[in-house]
Amino acid sequence: MAKRKARKAGARRPKGSARKTSGAAGRKLPKDAVTLIVILRAREGQETLLEAELRALVSPSRREEGCLTYNLHRAIDTPGALLLHEVWASREAHTEHAHTPHFLRWNARKDALLASRDANFWKQIA
Repeated sequence: MAKRKARKAGARRPKGSARKTSGAAGRKLPKDAVTLIVILRAREGQETLLEAELRALVSPSRREEGCLTYNLHRAIDTPGALLLHEVWASREAHTEHAHTPHFLRWNARKDALLASRDANFWKQIA
């Protein structure tokens, strides 16, 4: 494992070596942007299918106009628990997302897969 050289306090990174961030992290969001956090728990025996259905949402959702971030996470300590972290340019952009074919497909299948679902919109404040 290669050792990294420590930088002096206040020293700048070399040109072209800026730290990479994914999604909306590390950048200023549009004024109307909203974050949606959805925590989902699979019905017993449906864990694999739930994850597959959610994975199928990621790519087409990321291509939508107004989608700034769309990430799927699996809980480390809670089997069958998944989290969607979405950032949309506005609530209206998310409303449009809810009418897309891939979302409607998910919406028609979700009840058979879910034991619980908790969703909240958030506004970044800092």
